[in-house]
Amino acid sequence: MTGAGRAGSSGSALRVAAVDLGATSGRIMAGTVSARSLHLEEVHRFPNGGVRVRDGLFWDVLGIHREVLSGIRRVAETGPLHGIGIDSWAIDYGLLDRDGTLLGNPYSHRDARTDGVAAKVAATVDPARLYATTGLQDLPFSTLYQLVAAQGTAALESAEHLLLLPDLLAYWLTGTIGVERTNASTTALYDLTTGDWARDLMGDLGLPWSILPPLREPGSIIGPVLAEVGRHAGIPRRVPVVAVGSHDTASAVVGVPAATDRFAYISSGTWSLVGLELDAPVLTEAARRADFTNEGGVDGTVRFLKNVMGLWVLSECLRTWADQRVEGTGLVALLAAAEDAPALRTVVDINDPRLLPPGDMPSRIRELAAEAGEPVPQTPVQVTRCVLDSLALAYRRHLRTALELAGRGVDGVDGVDVVHVVGGGSQNHLLCQLTADATGLPVLAGPSEAAALGNVLVQARALLREQGSADLADLAEMRALIRRTHELHRFEPTPTTRGGADWDAAEGRLGG
Repeated sequence: MTGAGRAGSSGSALRVAAVDLGATSGRIMAGTVSARSLHLEEVHRFPNGGVRVRDGLFWDVLGIHREVLSGIRRVAETGPLHGIGIDSWAIDYGLLDRDGTLLGNPYSHRDARTDGVAAKVAATVDPARLYATTGLQDLPFSTLYQLVAAQGTAALESAEHLLLLPDLLAYWLTGTIGVERTNASTTALYDLTTGDWARDLMGDLGLPWSILPPLREPGSIIGPVLAEVGRHAGIPRRVPVVAVGSHDTASAVVGVPAATDRFAYISSGTWSLVGLELDAPVLTEAARRADFTNEGGVDGTVRFLKNVMGLWVLSECLRTWADQRVEGTGLVALLAAAEDAPALRTVVDINDPRLLPPGDMPSRIRELAAEAGEPVPQTPVQVTRCVLDSLALAYRRHLRTALELAGRGVDGVDGVDVVHVVGGGSQNHLLCQLTADATGLPVLAGPSEAAALGNVLVQARALLREQGSADLADLAEMRALIRRTHELHRFEPTPTTRGGADWDAAEGRLGG
């Protein structure tokens, strides 16, 4: 059967396309959901990355759109298609003019145009007020800072609408303008306490708040695919596009297979997001000074977390070694060798801003080690072990801080029992073991495609609700289905590390 059949009729399965876009690759998954089954199949994958033009770093968003259409078409060609959902990384946006035409390629958040902008904003808006309004970690490349950097440009002066990337792609499919709430909450343009755009804040900074479109709830139906789009792209019968948790971390947290609320999570990929799922934001001065972020989650939850540089650092090391034709630097071989390398020999501040842009990452790691008085890693194996030890050390520090700020404790009645690692990093067994050792908690790793699973499940619930079904009614039911259908790997803290003395010493060497 091909085309768009009736979703879920007579107990049949729903089949949807989950568009899951990362900063280094994109994938389109066919997700099939019933009351007792949940299956993902990758039908299309494509490379992604910033494109440098003169002195700017941009996204090839038209190329991304082409690949998205190709992937959706492949889903439709191989079975029924009942819905489409799109998630991606946060913060980056496109501007539309009054005719709905894109005003140039969107900038990458790794572009240098926001250098120094945070200080400029702080001179106008007290950082304490900014945090009390947005609840966000002070990332130097947020949407707010990008817009301040764009002041005076022809594009911003001509803009009628700002759309975050998943919403831009959904607009091209449906013709409907709006921004999904979980992604809006990452922009520093959103008032977490009122649940609306922070128009006063934008006004104080001289930004045109009128370009901010209506907000959408995750799980709402955006609209059907436009007839002309479907005709050209081979997408049948006006399939509905669903607003999922369009920030990929929001979808990934839906995909955390937690059995209770006593869990922490690490969404591990290009970025690592280390945090807790809460019912309300933590907007204290202590949370601001610790630079923790509060982002909106599905079903009114709050993702209280810290952004950590993530496996981007290792992937850039691999790319550099490949460009330099260094032998023996395949990922599998490096991880195997790194497992036998001395533990915690060298650690660095993995969140140092010098690790943000692309470039010769091994040299930067060596520079940071030398500055910190650490043994300088010389070989690819030593660099790899340094990156993984440093990531695990950051996870330990930020998880402990999150628990303290949220009024919880690892060993207390309100603590957590397990750390769930989801995303691509869940397949890095060395990093998962180091995370268990560093935190002193068991780690449950998987699923690796948590964002796509969360995307699929929110779509399925929205479509079922359209039919009057109460299946997949809440996050607990969604997560139970993942536990029943997906294998997880458990990592226990190594007995010799349970006391944490080695990790304490390593943290002390970095001044933690």
